[in-house]
Amino acid sequence: MNTSPIVRDFRAGLADGKLLIQQCDDCGKPNMWPRYACPHCQSDNLGWTESGGKGDLHSFCVLRQGAPEGFDGDLPYALGVVKLDEGVQLLVRLEQTGPDDWSGYECDDRVEFVSKEEGRECALFRRTGG
Repeated sequence: MNTSPIVRDFRAGLADGKLLIQQCDDCGKPNMWPRYACPHCQSDNLGWTESGGKGDLHSFCVLRQGAPEGFDGDLPYALGVVKLDEGVQLLVRLEQTGPDDWSGYECDDRVEFVSKEEGRECALFRRTGG
């Protein structure tokens, strides 16, 4: 599979246990998902910075059926939109709070990056204590 360099860099970070976000080396602003030009100043001088991996869960859903092709073997799983403390949002997988259970989550929960989910190039998050 021919993957673009910006996706490869993000996935390589996950494989190393790091959550990377793209940052403009000219204006200093972060952005996510990776782009070829900064959405703030249009510069193509973009690099990567490691996120602190903490943020707020804005919304989430549990998929029990109807997964996209290639993901049906993963069912059930939960997806969430997390706004990182750095100000960018991304789509993540949520760690279970019990067997096939995500009932411990609520919108606006504080969450943190756990790791790359085994077998998938997805960021995995879980609830934090604070």
